[in-house]
Amino acid sequence: MERYYTTGEFARMAHVTIRTIRYYDKKGILKPSFVNQSGYRMYSDEDFLKLQKILSLKYLGFSLEEIGNMTIHDTGEDILKSLKMQIGLIRKKMENLEQMEKALENTMQVLEETNQIDWNEILNLIHLTDMEKLLVEQYKNGENLNIRISLHEKYSENRQGWFPWLYDQIDLDSAAGVLEVGCGNGQLWKSAKMEELKRRDIILTDLSDGMVRDAKENLGKELAKQFRFCTCDCQELPFADEQFDRVIANHVLFYLQNLGKGLQEISRVLKKDGIFICSTYGSGHMREITELVQEFDPRINLSEVALYKIFGLDQGEKLLSPCFSKVEKRLYKDRLLVDRSEPLLDYILSCHGNQNEYLYPRQQEFREFLEEKIQKNRGISITKEAGVFICRK
Repeated sequence: MERYYTTGEFARMAHVTIRTIRYYDKKGILKPSFVNQSGYRMYSDEDFLKLQKILSLKYLGFSLEEIGNMTIHDTGEDILKSLKMQIGLIRKKMENLEQMEKALENTMQVLEETNQIDWNEILNLIHLTDMEKLLVEQYKNGENLNIRISLHEKYSENRQGWFPWLYDQIDLDSAAGVLEVGCGNGQLWKSAKMEELKRRDIILTDLSDGMVRDAKENLGKELAKQFRFCTCDCQELPFADEQFDRVIANHVLFYLQNLGKGLQEISRVLKKDGIFICSTYGSGHMREITELVQEFDPRINLSEVALYKIFGLDQGEKLLSPCFSKVEKRLYKDRLLVDRSEPLLDYILSCHGNQNEYLYPRQQEFREFLEEKIQKNRGISITKEAGVFICRK
């Protein structure tokens, strides 16, 4: 039977101050389980799990706002996932600290032996110090990507799923060399059969070191052996002309600073009979989610930029035509039917817009708003408008 504790008891058992617990309550990241008839805030055993994660993430460098978004739905069911995530973060921080220790020792050794400062080592120290911030940002982005993938995997009506469908479009049979730009966490290859990958040179690249590392871990040791990994910008690919039979860009092109330059590079590394497979969205993709949040608060914008306007299904063929002789559009037929508020709220909080500013202090209110919509409509139907362009040189 679950026990409950007053604020004082809870703080004392957790070895933190009452002021800390009250501050987390005020900030909305650790609310009591309930307030009793006497007005006392009561905390449960389960709340200790949430406090542990808050303190761990705080130690790792996350802001309270970021922690709030990452802990909003924590329950006992999530504890294994939470602990795995924390272990991953701690391992990366340990690697960073070991690199820092080695760099400090090298700098000190040179100073002792020559009585001169090695300014290259000082610059290296500055870079390593800044990597702490990059680590936090990379894992925040990685977690957000996993959240968005999870919503589609759980609630898509098309049971094949986006990634298996996209994998089918690649047609690996006649491809010896394959390049994926912007590989993210490598999910495209997660269900690939080992026999299909053998004797092929498949290189997964991303602009983010963190994402490349996530891809290796997500694929697992055995499957990851079938790939080469590289951190690079697809606008400056470090590969030879006409090296690949296939190049893949899954929801990547609308992020490029110079789309024309990126397409020229992709065309350059593609063989004369090679195929470029690139995916994107249409203007109606996930529109019901935007409508929901703006009904709740018109100030919310889930994306600073409408990505489909940069490179979308409507104008993609026109943008691709200068670099490719033949462009074919293929649509992925699907929709989501979501019957729970938590995954939907997680998805919304993971977006790139200003939603955290307005939803963070009103999390419970917004959750109740979503639950009312779900109950009234027996779930929320969400349009999916996505597809690929198959491009030939």
